Amino acid sequence: MIISFVWAEDKNHIIGKDGTLPWSMPNDLKHFRDVTAHHTIVMGRKTYESFPNGPLPNRLNIVISRNPNYQVPESVVLLTDKNKLSDYVDDDTEVMVIGGAGIFEMFKDDVDRLYLTRIDHAFDGDVKMIDLDYSKFKLSEKKEGIVDDKNIYPYTFETYDKI
Repeated sequence: MIISFVWAEDKNHIIGKDGTLPWSMPNDLKHFRDVTAHHTIVMGRKTYESFPNGPLPNRLNIVISRNPNYQVPESVVLLTDKNKLSDYVDDDTEVMVIGGAGIFEMFKDDVDRLYLTRIDHAFDGDVKMIDLDYSKFKLSEKKEGIVDDKNIYPYTFETYDKI
């Protein structure tokens, strides 16, 4: 399987604050939707709980938790071991790991592709992205985001592939 990370971070690598995103960027949410739609998404419990409307539609939602009794809807797969992921996805499937930091750390040695929204602003936050060795990746796509009255911070969409 192809393991991809999908996330947005500020200039100080902040990815979260108080269980949510520290910014409002509708274009980034659309990008996230476009990149992850019809793929399997893998997340930790806290990331899952940050979704106000429950599981994300048009995707297989997989939650990894240390608690085997954590309650998820029938449409969501609960795993306590990342190695069980292969029971739910085919070898040629791209799996989107969407956070949080502990889940990114868990898959750090397995990641093949990075989908990063880089926001050129410093936010207050309490969760930082893990350190990634970018020397193991090449930038394959970079697109400047459109700044407007709803997306007020400069940002870029970047895709990296493992070398």
